[in-house]
Amino acid sequence: MIDKDLLKILVCPKSKAPLKQLGDELVCEKSGLAYPIQDGIPVLLEEEARKLHKKK
Repeated sequence: MIDKDLLKILVCPKSKAPLKQLGDELVCEKSGLAYPIQDGIPVLLEEEARKLHKKK
């Protein structure tokens, strides 16, 4: 779990929008990317992010 104070200042590197933690990922709804958390450390690299499926 990412510290709440840290989560408040983290933003998506692509869209600069806030991130929210869902399981072992930090999700940005604006960019549609989910960044992994590995060993408690967020990996905020676009090339490591997973693309979210858009709802129709």
